Amino acid sequence: MTKNIKYGILILSALVFMFSSCKKTETTTTTPTYGNFSLTFKHVYGMTEIPFKFDTLLVHPMTGDSLTFTKFRYYVSNIKIKKDDGSWWNESNSYHIVDASVASSLTINFSNIPSGNYTDLEYTLGVDSLHNVSGAQDGALSVTEGMFWNWNSGYIMLKAEGTAPNASGNVFQFHLGGFSGTNNIVTVKSTNFSGTSMVIASDKTPQVQLKANVAKLWHSSPSVSITNIIHMPGTGAKTMADDFYGSFAFDSLNQ
Repeated sequence: MTKNIKYGILILSALVFMFSSCKKTETTTTTPTYGNFSLTFKHVYGMTEIPFKFDTLLVHPMTGDSLTFTKFRYYVSNIKIKKDDGSWWNESNSYHIVDASVASSLTINFSNIPSGNYTDLEYTLGVDSLHNVSGAQDGALSVTEGMFWNWNSGYIMLKAEGTAPNASGNVFQFHLGGFSGTNNIVTVKSTNFSGTSMVIASDKTPQVQLKANVAKLWHSSPSVSITNIIHMPGTGAKTMADDFYGSFAFDSLNQ
């Protein structure tokens, strides 16, 4: 092999080595994906959990009262879900009114959630103390919703109204509220989907359903013949709210 050929091979080898050393290492990046889910509220009534209905005579299994509901609505807020890595996704400005007479309000839709497996749901029944004292607000917290006491700073967390033949004036009106001290009815609830993970992905929209029993309002409260109106925070409001909120439970996960 001539001297020139050897020299050429050495130069070529050096160039290959230099090119290989300088070549940038290619990295693979994964584009984050997002998905949606919905939260639905199902209302039942009594020990046999019949469907809750308006303008229908419903007999209470404990008090014996004959109740016909004309209004039933309440606040759900601060909704968030927990991923299997321990991180949480929180809905921003998370305040909703669930109105049993408005079908569209019974389902809350959420979007742009990072894909993954989610193990827990947390939500608040009522409105937190900060937003009870924050003055004029909008959306579900607007005073035009009729869920704010003008005479006393604070939200009506739940309204239940209707007629009953054994109530004074044949009506009942329960406006339940209170966000501080012993009269605080704001309640944080959670569920783990009965051990099943909710899968959030771009091609899925799982639906979580919660169930609540309206008859629980009188689980440990007196007949409407004794108390048919509550329009302020207090022991009676807290007892009714605690019993109803205690009836909330995970019902199903469809995905």
